[in-house]
Amino acid sequence: MLKKLKLTHWIFIGIVAGILAGKLIGPPVQVIADPLGQIFLRLLKMIIVPLILSSITYGVLGVGDTRNLGRLGGKTLLYYMFTSTVAILTGLLLVNLFAPGVGSALVLHKTPVLENVDANEIWRIFLRMIPENPVQAMVRGDMLAVIFFSILFGIFATRLPERGRLFFTEFFEHFFEVMMKMTRFIITFAPIGIFGLIASIVAQTGFSAFASLLKFFLVVVAALLIHASITLPLLLRLAGRIPHPFRHLRAMTEALLTAFSTASSNATLPVTMRCVEENSGVSNRTTSFVLPLGATINMDGTALYECVVAIFIAQVYGIHLNFLQQFIIVFTALLTSIGVAGVPMASLVAIAIILKAVGLPLEGIGLIMVTDRILDMMRTTVNVWSDSVGAVVIARSEGETTTLLNDLTD
Repeated sequence: MLKKLKLTHWIFIGIVAGILAGKLIGPPVQVIADPLGQIFLRLLKMIIVPLILSSITYGVLGVGDTRNLGRLGGKTLLYYMFTSTVAILTGLLLVNLFAPGVGSALVLHKTPVLENVDANEIWRIFLRMIPENPVQAMVRGDMLAVIFFSILFGIFATRLPERGRLFFTEFFEHFFEVMMKMTRFIITFAPIGIFGLIASIVAQTGFSAFASLLKFFLVVVAALLIHASITLPLLLRLAGRIPHPFRHLRAMTEALLTAFSTASSNATLPVTMRCVEENSGVSNRTTSFVLPLGATINMDGTALYECVVAIFIAQVYGIHLNFLQQFIIVFTALLTSIGVAGVPMASLVAIAIILKAVGLPLEGIGLIMVTDRILDMMRTTVNVWSDSVGAVVIARSEGETTTLLNDLTD
């Protein structure tokens, strides 16, 4: 019977076992859980840069004509901007409607140390896209810079004489195949790693940490659920012409569970690519371009969360935000979500930028630290779900009709 269980089942078992072990055993379980979780995360992070470098470059080479690349890139960016904006507006509506911070007796839980955070950070995010040293950017894991360099390299490689172009196409094709084989091998250890991550979190925080911020927590969760279960499936149905959107959700189960447990879009990228290609049947040409880009700049859940946090903090402090100030929050959340690294807790700096932009006290960030970890896991899951929906929608717009995509449209 155990042999019949798929990897998705084992991941789910790992999550449940982690919750039980963390709750029943408590902090002592961390002696085992922490190493298991950290080893799994390090294995995933080990392959991120070479995977993105090979997939983006091969994706650009596979597109061929730069006019086709411009069309695919334009569709991708349009999709990401649209979904992030809708996500932010969903969060804005709910936080104003339910006002979780109004009348709250909350006090600061912790004041994070965030140095050198100002409005100019938005400009630095875009400047960071252009690496002074591409190798150094790869060492630092600066995904925006790696993607920018990979796209440029791929574009100019397509302009080489046929012999050179074929050489680089074959090289990066084989490079990408090797990285995907490594990915499949590493993912087989996902249930063990996820058990360690979940057990450690539950052992540290338990479930009592959410009590004081329950209303705020529920508003964020409701907004994320609306975006994930209504907005994105509607996009799949209307823009992607997929009559049964939740078949794609089932195909993405493994990636979504991994995103939830790791709280990292980048760490989940290898699993996302495999699920979208193998389970939903999107071509490698589309996934190798759309998904690595999405893991870096498409942060629907993060953008939504940043907006809700800023207005929640204003409500707690009794500060009324007018329409213009709320518009600044929406616009800044959209821009900062583009440059937020796909790693746990990275959104705190982006939240600080938003607070600074509208004149709110930065120490207000301490209010949301209690529930940030579990919400980080949830918003990362929404980020990955949006990336996968984008890949399907763009594939359909490019006229892809592979077998599994046909199954989704039956």
